[in-house]
Amino acid sequence: MKQYLVLASLLLVHIASAQTLKQNLEKAYAHFEQDEQLNYGISSLAVINASTGELIFSKNGTTGLAPASTLKTITAATALALLGENFTWETILGYSGDIVQGTLTGDLILKGGGDPTLGCSRYAQTTKNVLFEKWINAIRQTGIKKINGRVLVDDRLFGTQTLPEGWIWQDIGNYFGAGASSVSWNENQFGLIFQPAATTGSPTKLLHSEPQIPYLKIINEVKTGEPGSGDNVYAYSAPYSDIIYLRGTYASDLKKTILISIPDPAFEIAFRLQDTLKQLGIQTTNTPSTARRLIADHIQVADSCRIISVHQSPRLKQVIDPFNQKSINLYGEILIKTLAWKQGRTISTAEGVNIVKDYWTNKLGININAMNITDGSGLSPATRITTESIAKILASAKNEPWFNTLYQSLPINNNMKMKSGSIHDVLAYAGYQPNVNGTFLAFSFIINNYNGNTALIRQKMFSVLNTLKQ
Repeated sequence: MKQYLVLASLLLVHIASAQTLKQNLEKAYAHFEQDEQLNYGISSLAVINASTGELIFSKNGTTGLAPASTLKTITAATALALLGENFTWETILGYSGDIVQGTLTGDLILKGGGDPTLGCSRYAQTTKNVLFEKWINAIRQTGIKKINGRVLVDDRLFGTQTLPEGWIWQDIGNYFGAGASSVSWNENQFGLIFQPAATTGSPTKLLHSEPQIPYLKIINEVKTGEPGSGDNVYAYSAPYSDIIYLRGTYASDLKKTILISIPDPAFEIAFRLQDTLKQLGIQTTNTPSTARRLIADHIQVADSCRIISVHQSPRLKQVIDPFNQKSINLYGEILIKTLAWKQGRTISTAEGVNIVKDYWTNKLGININAMNITDGSGLSPATRITTESIAKILASAKNEPWFNTLYQSLPINNNMKMKSGSIHDVLAYAGYQPNVNGTFLAFSFIINNYNGNTALIRQKMFSVLNTLKQ
């Protein structure tokens, strides 16, 4: 009898707590909705008890909105579920032809396997110096001293379309718009060093790029901006282009390296590797190239090679962390293509997105029309998803063995574990928050087409989200 009374009391406390939270959310959200910064916009909030799956609060929760980078939480959860925390990508170094008396008659081939971390400095085993040392040692062990051929990077795995459909022209030349190539290098980005002029509106001087890329033509049209105006530099280029236009403004008091995307990362690594071999005295007779370039010139590319080195990427659980913490769009797009590849589908963004939608429809019963997703990172303004869908997926993740990897990957914003997202006139947050009673809440909060100051509306969103802490 006593045990029954205790259980009944706990149930009543739980119900009362949920009702209080709902009432507090209704009050806070009603006030938020009336804010003049949303006069011509729309907002949506969904909150779910992650332990029970109970929908505690939902306003416009079934309306599809642009989620910006909060979509990364869904891509990450799907990848962890279907690929596993210990999944790795593989990059193969090999050669075609034969080696006779130190001369390779054939090509030195680097075969891409989708690894997004090659050449990046986030992990000790992926830095440029470590990888080149590893590959050079493997080449030397074969006895190769000269190459009657070329350095060839095989970039066929993910096809030639590196960008999702719907990404905008203003984004794709910048570091956050880098395409998902079969072979990535330094997260498919490089830096630019500017010198502003003494007067606002005057042309800036492009001092140099880091590294120097002699095969690219960079045209600088950037003007000097007012002090405190920051970085408003945009790079305009397309995949595989050899010309880049720089436009916008660079503040007169700014001291910052501007990062932009590499149009052809596969060729960049071919160029760097062949240049390194040249410096070490290993000459090649042909210019570096990629499988895409050779195929475009109707030159046959071998499907296999003699393997001399295999590089394994960091495990997926290690990749998910910077994916969410640093909001790396490239990782999201490669994850989407990898999902299509490993699920036996045509390797494309569209098929990868279909896998994401199918998985959560089958697992949680989410209507497929509630997930009108077009990419893996949320950069596309065409992507639409409901806050209830995001919150349901995050709540479901709480019961998975990989949950801690997802949870720890989320940044801390407003002293809450949540991923932020922002594109033009879009601001969003998604994550988790335990309230004072220990109830673990999953939530998604999105606003579209707000007006006015972003920092101001952000604080107003935080004020609503603070209700979850009560």
